[in-house]
Amino acid sequence: MTTTQRTAEVVLVDYGLGNLRSVTRGLERAGAEVTLTADPADFDRADGIVLPGVGAFSEGMENAGPFRDALVDAATEGMPLFGICLGMQMLLTTSEEAETVGQGDVQGLDLVSGTNLRFDEGQKVPHMGWNELAVTRDHPLVEGVDGEYAYFVHSYYAAPEDESAIVATTDYEIEFPAVIANDAGNVFGTQFHPEKSGETGLRILRNFVEYCLG
Repeated sequence: MTTTQRTAEVVLVDYGLGNLRSVTRGLERAGAEVTLTADPADFDRADGIVLPGVGAFSEGMENAGPFRDALVDAATEGMPLFGICLGMQMLLTTSEEAETVGQGDVQGLDLVSGTNLRFDEGQKVPHMGWNELAVTRDHPLVEGVDGEYAYFVHSYYAAPEDESAIVATTDYEIEFPAVIANDAGNVFGTQFHPEKSGETGLRILRNFVEYCLG
């Protein structure tokens, strides 16, 4: 007698910012059934949530406003929540980016305490290209990717209050977090784009899909 393995139902949040087509394709290659949604009610039927993002922190938080409470509730209840690039930065408390462009103190989701800092003056921004991942602690998302390369495009980087939130680092004149996660482990993010990171990115997306299935 054969058993049919259940497919992970993953919700991709459509809040107007993000590389939705590439992320959808990557998740489908990783074995997920993907629902692109602008309705937070869809979170209840999901095995996991992906928060993508390309652009500015303040715009991201403004656009994601209708999702804020539902995202926090889902994460608090243990739902896997995966932030990508700007989506990862939005998991933190604040960002220097909003202050830099005169938009004041914009509040992130505060699911991982910390802020996002701009690279130092003199460093070429945005940081763009392939960088090596150094895994600093165990987490299902990064299984099998230590020493592999991923693709980054960003001008700000995460600075969690607690170093234990750092799962993997990389180096761009300074060492900074490439992957972060909350204490419970169900909220996590990558500063790089797994959907643009070849086999390394596909491995990470597969790890995420497996995590969603428990």
